[in-house]
Amino acid sequence: MDRGVLILICLNFIYIALLPVLFFKKDGGLNWKWLATSTPFGICPLSLIASYQGLLPRLTGDATPWGSFSDTLPIFLSSASIALISYTLGTHKIPIALWHQNNDAPQSIVTYGAYKWIRHPFYASFLIAFSSAFLYAPQLLTIACLIYGLIALNLTAAREEKRLCQSDFGQEYQRYMDRTGRFLPKFLGKAG
Repeated sequence: MDRGVLILICLNFIYIALLPVLFFKKDGGLNWKWLATSTPFGICPLSLIASYQGLLPRLTGDATPWGSFSDTLPIFLSSASIALISYTLGTHKIPIALWHQNNDAPQSIVTYGAYKWIRHPFYASFLIAFSSAFLYAPQLLTIACLIYGLIALNLTAAREEKRLCQSDFGQEYQRYMDRTGRFLPKFLGKAG
């Protein structure tokens, strides 16, 4: 396990953790849904550090099933996650509502930049970060965080999409949904 890769992945999770503080609107309070969704973002990097220190066993022993790519893949994925977060941040002209807020009624829909290809680029970047963590340290906590994150973010995205479809932008958003994937571009097959 390479220490530099661990630092990169942890920096990726720190970048994600800073989003509510630095970017999202401040008019909503944190609630239990937000806490439930965000919990694996704290657990995952802590489990990586514990695994690096030898405190948590890896599911695959000392070796990874992906051999020499065990450090390369997490570097690529963490870099992609950081890049996608940055690209998505650059897409927004104004801060957006934090997930699970009751006051997150849309003022417009964004269909350019990262949103041209996928409806939830922030969530996609979060899932990429979890995937990177699992590939770096395949252990029970990292796979649990990845699975939990996938379920929680999928439920959050579905809730947001339902609200958008019921908003004044409903028809426009439905057309947008027809041409873009939730977490993956549509041209990659069945988009999540």
